[in-house]
Amino acid sequence: MMFNWLSLVTGLFYIVLGIVVIYYKFFFTILEPGVAYAMGALLILYGIFRIYRAISKIKSSGNEE
Repeated sequence: MMFNWLSLVTGLFYIVLGIVVIYYKFFFTILEPGVAYAMGALLILYGIFRIYRAISKIKSSGNEE
């Protein structure tokens, strides 16, 4: 159960990281604007995916109890 909540927090972290990459155009090195937007969008989408999976697992584990 704790892993599901940790996955939820990790998803939020990925969304924030994606926003930071888009805003500062930096991820371990200076990025071109197109690369920064693409990488930020992928990080945000992955964060949303992680949150969706965590919520669905939390709901399904609640039904099992």
